[in-house]
Amino acid sequence: MTMTLSAAPADVVPPRSWTIDDIPDLSGRLALVTGANSGLGYVTARELARRGARVVLACRDPGRGAAALDQMRRELPGARLDLRPLDLASLASIRAFAERWDEGPLDLLVNNAGIALVPRSRTEDGFESHFGVNHLGTFALTGLMLPHLLAARAPRVVTVSSEGQRWVQLDLANLDAARGYHSAFTYWRSKKANVYFAVHLQRRAAAAGVALRSMASVPGYAVSNVLTGGANAGRGRLWHSAMPLLNRFLAKPTIEGTWTALYAATMPDLPGGSYVAPSGPFEFRGPPVSRNAYCAAYDVHTARRLWELSERWTGVAYDL
Repeated sequence: MTMTLSAAPADVVPPRSWTIDDIPDLSGRLALVTGANSGLGYVTARELARRGARVVLACRDPGRGAAALDQMRRELPGARLDLRPLDLASLASIRAFAERWDEGPLDLLVNNAGIALVPRSRTEDGFESHFGVNHLGTFALTGLMLPHLLAARAPRVVTVSSEGQRWVQLDLANLDAARGYHSAFTYWRSKKANVYFAVHLQRRAAAAGVALRSMASVPGYAVSNVLTGGANAGRGRLWHSAMPLLNRFLAKPTIEGTWTALYAATMPDLPGGSYVAPSGPFEFRGPPVSRNAYCAAYDVHTARRLWELSERWTGVAYDL
C-alpha cells in the first residue's frame, strides 16, 4: 500500500546504520538514472548495476556519457548497461527521449541530474536555468515516462533534492527569479520544488490507487563536479581554486553522497512520500534516515499550484 500524506511524518531511524551492502538483489529490475556520466549520478548507476539491475544512463553530453559507460563496463564486467542522450534544459530533448523509449516497463527512475549555483541563464525554452532544469525538466521527464513506470509491478521514483531547500521558501509568484537573482537561493528554491513535486506525486498516486512510490532524497555535501562542470566550467580562476579546497576539507566522499538516493531507491518497506536525508546535523553527513519532509509534507495548496503551473509550462499532463 502507498501512503497518503496529510501531515509531516516523524523521523524514522533504521534499526542500525545502513550501508550500500544492505541493497537487496536487483536482478530483473530496470533503472533509469539521469546525469549518470559523473559524480553522484555515476556512482548511483554503478551501485544499482552492481546489485544486478539493468541500468540506462541518461546523459546530456554524448562524449562524456560514452566515456562513463566505458568506465563502468570496465569496473563491472558483465553489467547490463545502456546509454541514451537526454538534456533536461530542453523540453524537445525530453520528449524525444520518452518517444524513443523501447526498453519496456521501468521499475526505477532516479531524477539525479541538475545544475547548481550557475550564473543567471535560460533554458532552451526560456525558463530560468535552475528552475527549468532541476524542477521543470524533472517534472516533464517523470510525466512522460509515467506509462512505462505504471507498467512495472512496483515502480519507484526518487528525486534528488538538496539539504539547502530547508532554508528557503517557495515563492509561486517568482519561480523564474525575475525579481532578484542570487544563484544559491535560486538553486535551493528549485530543489525545494523537487520536494514538493516528489511528495505531491505520491499523493496523486495514492489517490489513484496505483502502486507507484515517490521519494525525495538529499545527499549532503559530497564531492561532485556539479560546482565545477557544465555551466560552471567558465567560472574564473578564484572559483576553480576554491571549489577543490572546499571539497577537500568539507565534502564527504562521493559514494557517501549516494547513500540517501540508493536507500530511497531500494529499501523494500520504505513508504511512498518519504524524505531521505543524512542523519547528522544539518543533513550534511551520516547514514540515511527517513526524516520529516518539512512544509512540503503538508502544504497541499502550494504543491497543487506548483503542479498546475508545471503542467502548463511543460505541456506535460500526468495521467494516473
